[in-house]
Amino acid sequence: MKENAVPTASRRHDSPPPPTANSEADVLRGFLDYLRASIAAKVDGAAEPEVRTSVVPSGTTLLGLLNHLIAVESATFLGERVADWQATFRPAAEDGVADVVARYRATVERANEVLDACADLGAPLPRRGRSGSAPSVRWALTHMIEETGRHAGHADILRELIDGVTGR
Repeated sequence: MKENAVPTASRRHDSPPPPTANSEADVLRGFLDYLRASIAAKVDGAAEPEVRTSVVPSGTTLLGLLNHLIAVESATFLGERVADWQATFRPAAEDGVADVVARYRATVERANEVLDACADLGAPLPRRGRSGSAPSVRWALTHMIEETGRHAGHADILRELIDGVTGR
């Protein structure tokens, strides 16, 4: 490679927004699942140690983003408490890419089981083991679309900086 040459980006097929049914619940869940699959695919297959090495001044890492989303999904849909949100951006040293991706997918599956039992988007989200008022199912879905979409965008940039891979 020539000195100062920029590596050619490896382009993956960019998938369009998901086709969904016309109900509000189907649209919200369809877009959330689309974003969940996008970020999991962005992290899956990324090389160590780059996946946990920051390439931006904020210190954000690709593996840290997915680890954080595990905590957000768990808190939002499964009622788990998070004591230190900043710590969720730091995966354990022993966690490899496959471990975090598998844990994310398992958390999403558990969250979807909770959502499958929610027929009314305006009803409070069931939160076993937590007291106090819960957000509506609609709010929780909208929040997770925003949170996952935001971090999927971060992941796109980080992955491109790490190894040139672009697309969903």
